[in-house]
Amino acid sequence: MSGNNFIDYVKISCKSGNGGPGSSHLYRDKLTSMGGPDGGDGGRGGHIILRGNSQYWTLLHLKYRKHIKASHGESGSGSTSSGAEGEDVYLDVPIGTIAKDFETGDQIGEILEDGQEIILLEGGKGGLGNAHFKNSVRQTPRYAQKGIPGIEAWIILELKILADVGLVGFPNAGKSTLLSVMSAAKPEIANYPFTTLVPNLGIVGHRESKSFVMADIPGIIEGASEGKGLGLRFLRHIERNSILLFMIPADADDISKEYSVLVNELKKYNPELLDKNRVLAISKSDLLDEELKDEIRPTLPKDLDALFISSIDMQGLQILKDKLWAEINYDPFKNE
Repeated sequence: MSGNNFIDYVKISCKSGNGGPGSSHLYRDKLTSMGGPDGGDGGRGGHIILRGNSQYWTLLHLKYRKHIKASHGESGSGSTSSGAEGEDVYLDVPIGTIAKDFETGDQIGEILEDGQEIILLEGGKGGLGNAHFKNSVRQTPRYAQKGIPGIEAWIILELKILADVGLVGFPNAGKSTLLSVMSAAKPEIANYPFTTLVPNLGIVGHRESKSFVMADIPGIIEGASEGKGLGLRFLRHIERNSILLFMIPADADDISKEYSVLVNELKKYNPELLDKNRVLAISKSDLLDEELKDEIRPTLPKDLDALFISSIDMQGLQILKDKLWAEINYDPFKNE
């Protein structure tokens, strides 16, 4: 899907339906000119409901649907007949979508499963008919409740990509190339910054028909946590990744320094990101011979595993898959 079609943030105006008014009807038939109250209740107004749909992976379909309104409940009628409920409006969204109240910033809920439903705005309750107000003192009440109005609010929908492994690195670190050779994904690849403008997902096949999902996301630059480059739009997506695969090219001036910059940007954006398991891959290692690798190894960060890989000559890719699979399925309780 092209960059213009990937939408991960929309702001929409939503209004749930009003509850229908209760009926103040009095019973009548050919033998009864003035019977007792038999007014029915009004129907509930329609809800605005968020629903997970695994067939979507972008919020594009909601980009131009700025005003969402549910229908109103109908009035009650005689014979204590309740009015019909207003029709609910369903907003289908990708797995990983978060809903927030625009005014308060409070999170309403998040969609984590296909078919999961969250009521964003409840429809107004229908009013009670006059049959509810009859008592020993008031035998024929001629009034009923009005329905409760629906709720109107601006809602923010944000998509955070769900993937097992998120690729973290500067532009041109080789992330898109790695995804293209490890999966069937075909991201745009070129030798200039920010070739990747939107997240790309790929299913990586592993041994014995196993697989995991890898996400190639726009590269970080220093200051991304303050919104520079593609900034926050990128960093939001890696919050849901199980494993962070840091990628730094073998021809970088200082691999450890680049890694520190990347870690610092994640820390400033959300310190909890540093709690995730991390793996370091030195990409473009086809440029190195064994002697150069031996010189580089002592300079690498000591707090995580580092692998030399090359997407060009497939160097180290199976070892990388094995490592990522082990990290994804690591159970600390089993390994105590």
